[in-house]
Amino acid sequence: MHPMLNIAIRAARNAGQVIVKGFANPDNIETHQKGQNDFVTNVDLDAENAVVNTIRKSYPEHTIIGEECGELTGSNPDYQWVIDPLDGTTNFINGIPHFAVSIALTVKGRTEQAVVYDPIRDELFTATRGAGAQLNGYRIRTGKAKDINNTLLATGFPCKQKHQLPAFLGMFNDLFIKSSDIRCSGAASLDLVYVAAGRVDGYWQLGLKPWDFAAGSLIAREAGAIVTDFVGGHGFERSGNLVCANPKVLKSMLATMREHLPESLAS
Repeated sequence: MHPMLNIAIRAARNAGQVIVKGFANPDNIETHQKGQNDFVTNVDLDAENAVVNTIRKSYPEHTIIGEECGELTGSNPDYQWVIDPLDGTTNFINGIPHFAVSIALTVKGRTEQAVVYDPIRDELFTATRGAGAQLNGYRIRTGKAKDINNTLLATGFPCKQKHQLPAFLGMFNDLFIKSSDIRCSGAASLDLVYVAAGRVDGYWQLGLKPWDFAAGSLIAREAGAIVTDFVGGHGFERSGNLVCANPKVLKSMLATMREHLPESLAS
């Protein structure tokens, strides 16, 4: 195992311990609203501290970019850790046991290591660029569906970009008609790794942040999926508008979504 992946795993498990303890004591959870439909808890912050402290202990010169901490610069900016200490905060606040720790390491702008850890199920999804993806040490591969028919898809409603709801609902309607069913679980990192593990066949969402998809997208790609923006390009890293599936399902999804794309989402 790559030593930096090992540190990422250690950081994710340390944060997971904080989260599980907090989830078991809901009366001690303190919630604050950062913006419209955007919340943070004391557990988010404590979990983030656990991740940052674990990384800084081994790599004090690296930069860390987190949902809550912002950018913590280091003396070697070529190495950047992109972290979401608690992806699925709304689920966590409401007692829904579906959330994860997401940690990715980028080197000179390219994601090289990734961990998504579900502390409730003790499921550890990992990937090193070029070495495949694993779940708890076992190789995983994306599903083998040949088109969108009879597939199970996943998405997330644009709760922070409700002005895009008409376009999203148009996509949702047509994808729902063509697929078997659609799930909306509330944790983007887990949706991506579920594509990697073949649990769902495709996933799309708009307006994601880098810490939402940095780790999960590498794990999905290493499992055989393709990750693009809504027109099949690489603009998702900038826009956060993302589609993920195996090549054949992705082609069907993009063709279906294309009819509902306003210019603002065509990237």
